[in-house]
Amino acid sequence: MSNLGAGLKKQDWDLESLPKFEKSFYKEHPDVTARSDREVDDFRKSHEMAVQGRNVPRPVETFDEAGFPQYVLGEVKSQGFERPTSIQSQGWPMALSGRDVVGIAETGSGKTLTYCLPAIVHINAQPLLAPGDGPIVLILAPTRELAVQIQAEISKFGKSSRIRNTCVYGGVPKGPQIRDLSRGVEVCIATPGRLIDMLEAGRTNLRRVTYLVLDEADRMLDMGFEPQIRKIISQIRPDRQTCMWSATWPKEVRQLASDFLNDYIQVNIGSMDLSANHRITQIVEVVSEFEKRDRMIKHLEKIMETRTNKCLIFTGTKRIADEITRFLRQDGWPALSIHGDKQQQERDWVLNEFKTGKSPVMVATDVASRGIGMIKSRTSPFPPPSFVSFEAPSPVLRLCDNGTVLDSLPPPVGVYDSSRLCRVS
Repeated sequence: MSNLGAGLKKQDWDLESLPKFEKSFYKEHPDVTARSDREVDDFRKSHEMAVQGRNVPRPVETFDEAGFPQYVLGEVKSQGFERPTSIQSQGWPMALSGRDVVGIAETGSGKTLTYCLPAIVHINAQPLLAPGDGPIVLILAPTRELAVQIQAEISKFGKSSRIRNTCVYGGVPKGPQIRDLSRGVEVCIATPGRLIDMLEAGRTNLRRVTYLVLDEADRMLDMGFEPQIRKIISQIRPDRQTCMWSATWPKEVRQLASDFLNDYIQVNIGSMDLSANHRITQIVEVVSEFEKRDRMIKHLEKIMETRTNKCLIFTGTKRIADEITRFLRQDGWPALSIHGDKQQQERDWVLNEFKTGKSPVMVATDVASRGIGMIKSRTSPFPPPSFVSFEAPSPVLRLCDNGTVLDSLPPPVGVYDSSRLCRVS
């Protein structure tokens, strides 16, 4: 993987000769202007917002205040959303202003729309694509599943503008992706490795990219994509607008922001240290190894008393995911598994079976731990508190029941009462 991108041609950017482009579209709504500084501070405090940077725009409280054109606003309202989420309230004015943006927010906070809607506005303000042009908007994501989810959002909200997009990721034939890129797309959603393959093969270029998104930046770095990200960004004009979204803010992500973002503004929603969604109730049950499967069945029986419920079980390894799936199916449960060894077509099918409720029990490795839109089921990573010494929690069982996460861990050192439950708020 280290040689990936070695064939990319070094770009020598002359800003004076590059075509000019528009990236500032935000005009503050009169209702936002009329609010006092105290009211703005109170709103941010009540929504656990913290902002940093020079001249950060005020948050908006309604969709109308965001100042989106009617063609975008109509799509949003048609989906039945009542009001912006916290990250959207602050993130939309920031992204629409044309500034470089860092957004730190928990998984499931609505950050996909926070950058997708401004991207649509950005595209419609640019000259039309000419033959041979690459995309205007590039969105990098760590996994195929997240990339597909982002594509669904772009397709949904960009259809009135006839914005074309494609999703470029590994594990599937390149032919359809090459065809889309050759025809021309305004938006390319991609995982780093496959995108570099396309660039090295001359199937697309990034000369027209003026709006760059790094989604789940911390996850991409965890997966070792930093060299690929740096090579990709070197192919994009330096005066682009860059938006970086992350669930956490470790030093590696801070360094990436420092290297590639200019005079950026930042919003943090909730804690910067945790990626867990605080709207979810987490229950930790300490059990011995031999009790796990019996306890799992008992929890399943309780959860599945409601026919519409779904259950997502996380394991530490692919082997254990398959073992638990076989165990559940032998016991009569309609379970399917998903992990990185499965072909992309099978993974898509399993996800669809789970989402539609045809198979309401899914066993997964961390391939589905973040960024996957689940219907009536939410997931949340749970790191044990740093002041508690746990043995290796393998495998970790997470049963998701409409906002409830159950974590099954082996007993911590010195604890022998396996019947104890602790609720994490």
